[in-house]
Amino acid sequence: MEPIEIGLWVTGGLLVMVVLGMRVAFAAGMAGMIGLIWIFWERKDYDFAEFAWALEVAVKTAGQVPHSKVSSQALSLIPTFILIGYLAYYAGLTKALFEAAKRWIAWVPGGLAVSTVFATAGFAAVSGASVATSAVFARIAIPEMLKIGYNKQFAAGVVAAGGTLASLIPPSAILVIYAIIVEQDVGKLLLAGFIPGAFSALIYAALIIGMALTIKDFGPAVKGYTWRERLVSLPPALPIVFVVVTIICFVYNPFGGDAWGTPTEGGAIGAFVVFLMALYQGMRWPQLKEALLETAKLSVMIFTIIWGVLIYVRFLGFADLPSAFSDWITSLTMSPMLILICILLAYAVLGMFMDAIGMLLLTLPVVYPAVMALNGGEAVAAADSAFGMSGPMCAIWFGILVVKMAEFCLITPPIGLNCFVVAGVRDDLTVQDVFKGVTPFFIADALTIALLVAFPAIVLWLPSLA
Repeated sequence: MEPIEIGLWVTGGLLVMVVLGMRVAFAAGMAGMIGLIWIFWERKDYDFAEFAWALEVAVKTAGQVPHSKVSSQALSLIPTFILIGYLAYYAGLTKALFEAAKRWIAWVPGGLAVSTVFATAGFAAVSGASVATSAVFARIAIPEMLKIGYNKQFAAGVVAAGGTLASLIPPSAILVIYAIIVEQDVGKLLLAGFIPGAFSALIYAALIIGMALTIKDFGPAVKGYTWRERLVSLPPALPIVFVVVTIICFVYNPFGGDAWGTPTEGGAIGAFVVFLMALYQGMRWPQLKEALLETAKLSVMIFTIIWGVLIYVRFLGFADLPSAFSDWITSLTMSPMLILICILLAYAVLGMFMDAIGMLLLTLPVVYPAVMALNGGEAVAAADSAFGMSGPMCAIWFGILVVKMAEFCLITPPIGLNCFVVAGVRDDLTVQDVFKGVTPFFIADALTIALLVAFPAIVLWLPSLA
């Protein structure tokens, strides 16, 4: 049996395990180990006397993966970004941000829901985790919306959908993982997420306002705040702006010249700044302990998925499946843009059965080379490319598209993680309630993705300045 055939069989087995409910980390690690043993044993013509040799080589090959890849400096961003979010919550920055958004924005139709969207976007700028964002605002925003008469399903849907913005708006753990997998510049990818993230928030807000204008008793506007009350609400929320500016200056110096430091250093300093703010706001050891534990739990979950998937990725290299898939994709007679759209639709389907990080880690080693080949290769110039952009710019553009698809998957049934988190936080909500509430946001996400595909400048303008 050829290595490519082994790769297809093992990949099929992996998909079966995932669909049956096995955790992605364990399914990928198991599939990778089985595949490596199979590949090496096949080289010895399946001689039973050589099975122990194949097992030994497979174990040594897989054993090199966790340390060699996870010791990457770029991955140290993930715990610091997650810690920033949890410390910001205990510093009271989330309540301050929501209160400021409510006083300034809630006067528009559907204003409290719109305020929630922009508050989650602001919190996403200091939190690298969608799950944490959804959990925090399920406690803060949903009671406020229910109090003035919002449908509880829609209120839950707003929080679940708003939480997905943390996947795009830096600091984003998923963007860091994408950059590491495809070996692209972390700083430029983080910069590229700002405008699409803000753009997604605006599309959500427009959807809510449109629904409020057309549906009777949808969600009353909140009026009565004086200009003094609005201005007073700003200073408690300004620390978030300070943290965002700090991270941006370390990723990309807005004053020209070299950046002030690396993204890793920016994340660490951002976490330290929020830590000082939390202490000033009265955080004590119990709250700090909780923030550290939650950060450790989420970081370990992400790193475990990375370990398992990288073993599978090592097997894919031996099976030569990525290059075979690239050759097949480039041999198709359809236009490159149509093929790209089909790939994005496949992500939408796959996301119904897998979590976002696992889905990207499993697919990118195969899909990314194919997309780059469609455009003309890693080193292609914009003038000679299929998508009208150079190889490095195509890598950034495709990264934002697949991360946006990962956002979409965070709210799609039956695995939409944000929906489970919101339902878990609120005793008065079921998962079915939350899934019903996020349904309108499917339309908003589809529109956003279509516009990002049609107008790549939305993604590429900011990183092109770096």
